[in-house]
Amino acid sequence: MTPSKEDLARRVFGERAAAYVTSKTHRDPEVLAHLVELSHAQPSWRVLDVATGTGHTALAFAPHVAEVVAIDLTPEMLAQAQALRAEQGAPNVRFEVADVHALPYDDASFDLIASRRAPHHFSDIARALGEMQRVLRPGGRLLIDDRSVPEDDAIDTLMNRLDVLHDESHVRQYRPSEWRSMLEALSFRVDAVEPYEQHRPIGSLTDNVAPDRAAEIHRLLDAVGEPQRTALDLRLVDGVLHLRHFYVTIAATLSEI
Repeated sequence: MTPSKEDLARRVFGERAAAYVTSKTHRDPEVLAHLVELSHAQPSWRVLDVATGTGHTALAFAPHVAEVVAIDLTPEMLAQAQALRAEQGAPNVRFEVADVHALPYDDASFDLIASRRAPHHFSDIARALGEMQRVLRPGGRLLIDDRSVPEDDAIDTLMNRLDVLHDESHVRQYRPSEWRSMLEALSFRVDAVEPYEQHRPIGSLTDNVAPDRAAEIHRLLDAVGEPQRTALDLRLVDGVLHLRHFYVTIAATLSEI
């Protein structure tokens, strides 16, 4: 029987959970502070952090709101998140095992929903976004910060292939235009779409990956043409191959009509 993307995510992230506690990209204080700024969070708000991983986003919001409910599929990730919460002291954060495709919460029960570095793993993005819309109150805020791809067919295909090789639970990195279309179809007003990039070492794709998959990542990058090599800024930095990774931050408001 073929495992589901959710089964693969539990296995992959169960094995790698400890690495996400110290991951520079997942605990990046500037990105987290910018998310809080974009949220317009209020002290009375109830927040849902979808696919919290080791809890960095939930803990960033904790000082600014009344309550954060942070969910994830992977118990090992939540165990790391609970240890991090104990270190930082955030009694208003609650961690729960749950799936974004079937959220166990009432309609319109959250003021803010955030999902960071996770939606590219959702096996049914339309269903996931529909569930987030359902549990968000009218006028509530939605924040997405995730891996993305530029509006370029060749780079889109390559980056998504590389991410599948890096992580079997990967589904798709979406273009900024796709995000806008998906959210507007669900009656969100898209307030901000902010693509950004990070120039990262090849190890960000090949670390903790099976040797045959790592070799295929190297083969694909060795084979890219000059336009793609330029678009990826594919070059050695201090003797280590680096390439661009693409991300997008989105802030949206659910229509009150």
